[in-house]
Amino acid sequence: MWRHIASNALTMLIVGIFLLAGVILWGQGEYSAGGPLDQQICLRVERGSNVSRVSEDLVEQGAVSSGLLLRVGMDYADQTSKLKAGSYLVPAHTSMAEIAQIITKGGASTCGTEVVYRIGVTRLSTIVRELDPATSKFVEKAKFDPAADEAPQAYADVLEQGDTRYRVAIAEGVTSWQIVEGLKSVSLLEGKVADVPDEGSLAPESYEFKKGEKRADLLAEMSKRQDVILAAAWESRVEGLPVKSPEEALVLASLIEKETGVAEERRQVASVFVNRLNKGMKLQTDPTVIYGITKGQGVLGRGLRRSELRKATPYNTYVIDALPPTPIANPGRASIEAALDPDSTDYIFFVADGTGGHAFAVTLDEHNRNVAKWRAIEAERAGN
Repeated sequence: MWRHIASNALTMLIVGIFLLAGVILWGQGEYSAGGPLDQQICLRVERGSNVSRVSEDLVEQGAVSSGLLLRVGMDYADQTSKLKAGSYLVPAHTSMAEIAQIITKGGASTCGTEVVYRIGVTRLSTIVRELDPATSKFVEKAKFDPAADEAPQAYADVLEQGDTRYRVAIAEGVTSWQIVEGLKSVSLLEGKVADVPDEGSLAPESYEFKKGEKRADLLAEMSKRQDVILAAAWESRVEGLPVKSPEEALVLASLIEKETGVAEERRQVASVFVNRLNKGMKLQTDPTVIYGITKGQGVLGRGLRRSELRKATPYNTYVIDALPPTPIANPGRASIEAALDPDSTDYIFFVADGTGGHAFAVTLDEHNRNVAKWRAIEAERAGN
C-alpha cells in the first residue's frame, strides 16, 4: 500500500512540475508578447509611486492584460526597485517586458507636458503644451510673452510637476545678442554670460535643458552644434565658390537666412549672391545695412533711409564690393548648406513677389518689371 501511495505521490509531483513549468512558460510568453493596447498612451509615473499602482494604471488604460503578471515579471528581473518617475509614451501593442524597460530605464520624459521658451527674431514667447498620444501632436495649453504678459496659472502649475520637460527653441536668423537676452529671461536657467558669442556661431535649433542648468553651458552646446554643421557643409562644398573659408561661408549663409524665409528659395538666393560676388558686383542687400545700424541688438522697426543706404560702413553692401566682415545673424543648417551648394543659375537680381517669396531675374530690364509689379502690390495693400 505504501508503495502504491508513494507511486501516486511521485506521479502527482511530476504532473505538478510539468504544470508549473507550463505556467512559467505561458507567463514568459505573455510577458514578452505584444500587449492589448490599440493606440499609444502617455503613462505618468508619479514621484513616490510603486509598481503596484503603475500596474493598476496600465490595466485601467488597457495596456496590459494582467497587473499581477507585470509585477511578477518585474520582480523576477529585479526591476521593481528601479521605477523612475516621469511621463512615458507607450506605443500600441507594447509588451509587458518592454513597458518594464520604459519605466525603469529613466532619462527624459517622452510625453506629457513641455514648456518651450522660443527666442524669435521679433519677440520672445513661452509656450506650455502637452503631447496628445492619440495623434503624437502637441496641444497648446498656454502662450505668453514673458517681456509683456503676466505668466498664466497653467505655467505656474506645470513648474510644480516633476516630469515637465523644458527646452529653448532658437529661431533661424536671430542674432547672438538676441539669444543671450532671451536666455536671461528664462528664470529656470542660472549663471551670467560674460560675453556675447560671435555672430553666426550659434546653431538655431531646439535645446532641452534641466532646471538650474547654466546659460553658458547652453551657449557652449549651441556653438558646438554650429561648428559641426559648418564643418560638414564645408567638407561637401561645390567648386567655384567665391568664399575662401568656412568663416566667409557663414557670413554668406547669414545673408541668405535674412533674405528669405521660404525653404525652396534658399539655393536660388544663394546663387544670386554667388553670381554677384563672382562678377565683382555689389550684393546690395538691405539686411546688411540694417545690421550695421543695430549691431544685431534688436530690430530696426522702420524702413531704411536713403542717407543710410548711401553711408559708407563695413556692412553697407550698397557701397562695399564684398561680403560684410561678419555674419549678420545665426543662420540655420539649410542656409549654410545653400551657401556652399547653391543652385546653378544666371540670376543676379531678386525682389519680393507679394506671396512671401521672390521673383528672380537675369537682366536689369526683367528685374525692373518685377520691381514695378511689387510696387503695385505695395500700393494696393497700402490703399486697403
